[in-house]
Order: sequence, then structure tokens, then C-alpha cells
Amino acid sequence: MVKFIKAGKVVVILQGRYAGKKAVVVRNHDEGTKDRPYGYAVVAGVERTPLKVTKAMGKKKVAKRSKVKPFVKIINYNHMMPTRYGLELEQIKGTISADTFKEPSQREDSKKVIKKLFEERYQTGKNKWFFSKLRF
Repeated sequence: MVKFIKAGKVVVILQGRYAGKKAVVVRNHDEGTKDRPYGYAVVAGVERTPLKVTKAMGKKKVAKRSKVKPFVKIINYNHMMPTRYGLELEQIKGTISADTFKEPSQREDSKKVIKKLFEERYQTGKNKWFFSKLRF
């Protein structure tokens, strides 16, 4: 079977709390591990997308509406749908390690770094489609 879920691939989460949300694969494990005997991926995604901004809004309001809420999660391959899109994520890869999921404080730290990276990418106008809400 061809391995097409690779790091950088944008996926849509199908099951659970983040169902219908977009995420990007940070690290993939096709064969699984001893404690997780199934194919899975570590993903970083957008839980809450930025809101619409107009010219009439002030700087303070624009800053507040441009915030992104990220999530970091380990997800089974059966619970995500790959898209044809990719996202370059050199900085994100370094923030998430194997120990990130062992302690909640480490997960919070990695979420803060990812939030900063996502907001920076949103402000520069790169990958606008990634930060838009899925309509279906």
C-alpha cells in the first residue's frame, strides 16, 4: 500500500471533539508502536478560526478577531481524511516531540508556540484557505 499521509499533509479530522476541523500532519507512524498498535499521526490543527475583519474596525478589534486557537493531538489514520493540500512546517516539527503528550504543561507550551506560528502565517496572508472555516 502506498504511504501518502506524510508530514506536511493537510487533513480533515472526522471523529471526536475536533471533527470537521483542519489539521496538518506533524509526524506520522504508519506501523504504529507497542502502546498504539495502529497507524496514527501527530497533528496540529485549528480549533477556532479567525473571524471576518473589515476596514471600519480599529486595530484593537482587528487584533482580537485575528486570533487562532490551535490543538495538538494524536489521531488514528481511520479518523482523518487527507486532502490534496500541503503545508510547509519546519518550525512546528521542532516544537512537538514524543514527550509532549506525557505531561499537560508541555502540551500547553507546544500549543503556545504553534499558536504564534499559525497567527504569524495568517497575518502574512500565507495559506489563507487553511484558516477558513470548512463549509459543508
